[in-house]
Amino acid sequence: MPIKRILFLGDVCSSTGRSAIKQNLSGMRSWSKADVVIANAENIAGGYGINCHLVDELFEAGVDLLTTGDHAFDRKDSWDCFKKQPRLLRPMNYPDGAPGSGWTVFEGDGFRLGLINLLGRVFMKPVDCPFSRVEPVVDNLRRETSLIVVDFHAEATAEKQALGWHLDGRVTAVVGTHTHVQTADERVLPGGTAYITDAGMCGAFDSVLGMEKSDSLARLKTGLPFRMHPAKGDPRIQGVVVEADDDTGKALAIERVQTRVDQEQTV
Repeated sequence: MPIKRILFLGDVCSSTGRSAIKQNLSGMRSWSKADVVIANAENIAGGYGINCHLVDELFEAGVDLLTTGDHAFDRKDSWDCFKKQPRLLRPMNYPDGAPGSGWTVFEGDGFRLGLINLLGRVFMKPVDCPFSRVEPVVDNLRRETSLIVVDFHAEATAEKQALGWHLDGRVTAVVGTHTHVQTADERVLPGGTAYITDAGMCGAFDSVLGMEKSDSLARLKTGLPFRMHPAKGDPRIQGVVVEADDDTGKALAIERVQTRVDQEQTV
């Protein structure tokens, strides 16, 4: 039974998260024995959005595939990135006409992996229904590969769990992103789909979701739109490793990952 291991990293937040990955991904890939590395990149540019230079930086660091979410198009200069880079995804349930693609097939060393990026609707921006939009894409991908991973970038736990059950047995993994808080509910569902509500964050944990505590407190205490600045203290890398049968696409195991990073490396 050929086994493949997928390392999925939670939301990469600002330069702190990027630096942590650049300094540590090679070692993580080695000890996790990952065949492919996926990361959510929607917060890489100062905590909000992306740009092409920073996308290339993560690919050069060893990430194979990048997903995004509700901040995908926050920066105008990001639009061309989605048009030019097939390994960078935006949520597929954005309305028709959005730049880029919401799914792709990655050619690894002797295997293929399908990746789908979805955005939730509960407490989020208005987008098309993720449950109906994902159906034909899963069917098409299953004709090309047995290994399929879904990044569900969503706020509500119930919506994430519902999608996990909806796709159980048809995809290898449903990994939640967006909240920057790693959950402890990782499991393999009865049909063979690995699931976790949120993979967590790659960034500063001496923070509020990767941003400076004082900025967040000021905004919450006053109700005023204080500008948020990325934090730097206590950098960590969070995510999951999914082990799967390449023949069937069924997940065999899912394990949470949390790595504390030497702060001197990330400055």
